[in-house]
Amino acid sequence: MCPDIDDNSILAKKLYHNMLLIRGFETAAAKQYRDGNMPGFIHLSLGQEACAVGACLALKKEDYITSTHRGHGHCLAKGADPKLMMAELFGKSDGYCKGRGGSMHIADPSVGVLGANGIVGQSLPLAVGAALTAQVKGNSSVALAFFGEGASGAGVVHEAMNMAALWSLPVVFFCEANRYAELSPYETHCPIDKISQRAASYGFPGVTVNGEDVIEVYRETEKAVVRARNGKGPTLVEAKTMRWGGHYEGDPQKYKSAAELENPQSFDPVAFFEKNYSADYGISASDIRKTYARTEKIIKDAVIFAEKSSLSPSKNIFNDVYAP
Repeated sequence: MCPDIDDNSILAKKLYHNMLLIRGFETAAAKQYRDGNMPGFIHLSLGQEACAVGACLALKKEDYITSTHRGHGHCLAKGADPKLMMAELFGKSDGYCKGRGGSMHIADPSVGVLGANGIVGQSLPLAVGAALTAQVKGNSSVALAFFGEGASGAGVVHEAMNMAALWSLPVVFFCEANRYAELSPYETHCPIDKISQRAASYGFPGVTVNGEDVIEVYRETEKAVVRARNGKGPTLVEAKTMRWGGHYEGDPQKYKSAAELENPQSFDPVAFFEKNYSADYGISASDIRKTYARTEKIIKDAVIFAEKSSLSPSKNIFNDVYAP
């Protein structure tokens, strides 16, 4: 069972640290992308830090996550190495996939990160497979699948939830409802107010949480994880959150209102924590400054590591592929 957050300042500080780590990583990644140091596209999770951190801290190291195209925060929250992640974004040989996977294909099975992927909705069947493996082996591992409301209408999502319900698999479906599916506002493709309502169709619980509140996210995800670990099957957790930026870095965001474009930080999990919880958990202004400094150094070191890493030589082009 995960530790109780009440009166647990160490756990609260970890939640805060991890949110700042993600915030710093995404901010640095955006700058490096704009400076032309990253090939391909990147999809940032600024504004969604509480979702990744609250959900992943409810898991153990031996538990699994499956991620999405917007997965940097998920990977960091589960314990992936920022240096190897940044090197992968740079397309360098020291990256998690030797620079070949890029932003959308980071994986680290040693900490339970089974992989981000760029196919909408595919995190769910991957998590169902991991949960089935745990069930067959008889261990206590739980799988958690991140996905967005844009994926919630995909057939494979419903198939995965149906199968998980039929077999009472140890899986948590975690929907980051960030208001937009690529370029489409929530109300243009979701006929219901809460994605969590769909859980009733499969006979398992669904709950909606405030995705700005990392403590609430942690508490509700922890309940779902305990339920799954005890053999009672899946839960659908929906976190109402906000994507600060566009679908991808550089997206002009013409589909957003002027108010959202002018002040995306009106929804801010880090500021919410500082305002509502820092005093309760004995986190002083000095602690906050030190945490900012500590996470900034980690990210700075990650960028330096990525810059110094080399590109893979062309002679290795046929390595690590199924068939040359």
